[in-house]
Amino acid sequence: MIELTRLNGIQMVLNSDLIKTAEASPDTMLTLIHGEKLIVRESIDEVLKRVLAYRALLLTNVALRLHPFTEVQRVVSLAGIDLSEQPSPAAPGRTSAPEADR
Repeated sequence: MIELTRLNGIQMVLNSDLIKTAEASPDTMLTLIHGEKLIVRESIDEVLKRVLAYRALLLTNVALRLHPFTEVQRVVSLAGIDLSEQPSPAAPGRTSAPEADR
């Protein structure tokens, strides 16, 4: 959602996913996907800036919820470990390692 100002000065919040086109003639006219037209005081550049900032915020929030950066760093650092000397995983159906492996 982005905050915009109608031509009459009233502020509004718009779901930016609904914007189909933006035209400057000389006012900024937004055409929404269902055909409604809105005239706003902000320039096309300002509308674009707000849409991009909002989408960047959404992507940042999603990325932070997926994996904390420290976890990503830990996985990357573990990828460099030489596992050749580690015991192989237990065979299917085997619940514990043989006595020699303990």
